Amino acid sequence: MKDFFAHETAIIDAHCQIGKGTKIWHFSHIMSNCVLGENCNIGQNVVISPEVVLGNNVKVQNNVSIYTGVTCDDDVFLGPSMVFTNVINPRSAIIRKDEYLKTHVGEGASIGANATIVCGHDIGAYAFIGAGAVVTKNIPAYSLWVGNPAKQIGWVSEYGHRLVFDAAGNAICKESNEKYKLEDNLVIKLQQKI
Repeated sequence: MKDFFAHETAIIDAHCQIGKGTKIWHFSHIMSNCVLGENCNIGQNVVISPEVVLGNNVKVQNNVSIYTGVTCDDDVFLGPSMVFTNVINPRSAIIRKDEYLKTHVGEGASIGANATIVCGHDIGAYAFIGAGAVVTKNIPAYSLWVGNPAKQIGWVSEYGHRLVFDAAGNAICKESNEKYKLEDNLVIKLQQKI
């Protein structure tokens, strides 16, 4: 007995591992040897290519394509119609399956609607990629990126709020009251709350 839900129009190929509580909606295709964690939500018309790995509580909105070579940690959000690539120089007449580049999306990261993640670039934990952005480089944890090509415009908390750092490099999330420190152009969350 399966402990996940799949709509009757969804296609799930052989040798997939699908975690408890995961939901797979209309017209989605989960290809062979994928791993989907617990409590994931796979929206309508999603394609998850062979050997993709998604952690727990990953939210994949409608019309998303996740290609071979992509891994997502827990609590990742993939917005409507965003897409990953897996070959840097695709050509229809040239087979490059042995040249797939890997992309890793860190815990809690969010990728906005219609964004494109060019393969071979990692997205740091809790980073926020704005709608329509085209990512062409590695993205640090907690950073906020927009545009084409994507450029960093700030930092965000684990709750997704902009962080405003004082002269000493300290910031507080307005929703959680968690403290963050900016040092050497990297952000870390401090353990204590105010």
